[in-house]
Amino acid sequence: MIELPEALTLARQMSDVLVGRIVVDAVANASPHKFAFFTGDPATYGARLDGRRIEAAKATGPYVELPLDDGMTLLLREGVRARYLAPGEAVPAKHQLLLAFDDGSHLACTASMYGLFLIADTGADDDEYYMAARDATPVLSDAYDEAAFRALAASAPPSASVKALLATEQRIPGIGNGVLQDILFNARLNPKTKVNALSDADLARLFRAMKNTLAAMAEQGGRDLERDLYGQPGGYRCILSAQTWRNGCPVCHGEIEKKPYLGGSVYYCPACQPLS
Repeated sequence: MIELPEALTLARQMSDVLVGRIVVDAVANASPHKFAFFTGDPATYGARLDGRRIEAAKATGPYVELPLDDGMTLLLREGVRARYLAPGEAVPAKHQLLLAFDDGSHLACTASMYGLFLIADTGADDDEYYMAARDATPVLSDAYDEAAFRALAASAPPSASVKALLATEQRIPGIGNGVLQDILFNARLNPKTKVNALSDADLARLFRAMKNTLAAMAEQGGRDLERDLYGQPGGYRCILSAQTWRNGCPVCHGEIEKKPYLGGSVYYCPACQPLS
């Protein structure tokens, strides 16, 4: 799934090869997918996107954002896999969104489990989660400081856990269940720990772990569970994930627990991340 490190990686790569390119043909939902979601009728994407120039590429929380020259913005989110195909490279037979550009290159996007292929403008088509992410202070910016994080924690419902604080309701756009695992492991906090049970030292440690873990993931091109614009896995090796949890804890070498919690599996070391 696209979370903040992957959005930053894809946006950086798209800036190198797509900015300034003009869409000469756009096809949406050529390979129908039950969980591919579009803004309105996907059959209209050709008329809406053909002839538009890509002005920029940026990450807005978990969204990869491609502003166009007419004021519209193409948004990719969730399980979208985006591949850049240089001029002459073969186009895959199946895709949920295919953009052909004026230099002969393509952007081929597919949905892995589910994906959002949205067009936002200044009207009713705008996605509410995108607008919230757009208006939020980016978590990796200097402006998002410990005071801002403590204010967020203080505003959380009394029953909220640290997983709920970080990874639900888009409180911090770009943090989802995937990146959450290593953040909490590095903070030595159990995902079920209640926010109101955190000490000042816990909050400070969680803030630093959040910033440092996300920065490391972004600097290394995203997580190794995800793929970049060229189909290559990210360089950040996840500590706790579906692929690593059976290896045990890298610190104490005890067993890692896997539990369903708040809409997804959580992985944690009961010794290093005791429940407060």
